Amino acid sequence: MVLGDTPMGTTAEQAAPHVRLVMLVNDVTLRNLIPPELAKGFGFFQAKPATAFSPVAVTPDELGGAWREGRVHLTLQTWLNGQQVGDTHAGPEMHFSFFDLVAHLAKTRSFTAGTVLGSGTVSNEDRARGISCLVERRMIETIDEGAPKTPFMKHGDRVEIEMKNERGESVFGRIDQRVRVTG
Repeated sequence: MVLGDTPMGTTAEQAAPHVRLVMLVNDVTLRNLIPPELAKGFGFFQAKPATAFSPVAVTPDELGGAWREGRVHLTLQTWLNGQQVGDTHAGPEMHFSFFDLVAHLAKTRSFTAGTVLGSGTVSNEDRARGISCLVERRMIETIDEGAPKTPFMKHGDRVEIEMKNERGESVFGRIDQRVRVTG
């Protein structure tokens, strides 16, 4: 989500008017680059390439009844290389609402208009709904089978992410990313 000016000390009960826009984000981590980067002492900057945002951001009121208690109650669909891997429901199992996240962050600082705040991976207890994060799938495989079987994404792989409303219409448009690796 995108915040408006949010003063330090904003509580969860006061957070709603500070949420100006809601959108989708795909945050990628190039896991194989993390160890060598951390060894250099710089942090993992190269391992965090550009983040992709949905082509459309909407105001909370445009979500209608799907925006409740600081959560988006819609399904998030994820495809990997053309195969649907997730149909996760974003609302009911979100541990901390966006309002809770705003309150947590605003405890020690203010935020200016345009601050982007992400909630983390959309995940459901019902494994039949699939995943919206490859690391989650790999962890489930490790728990169930002793080792991960799904590889991390590689050059040429494609991920698509979209959220639809109750009428089946795309709310935010579709994120469509391909992995590109250079020299």
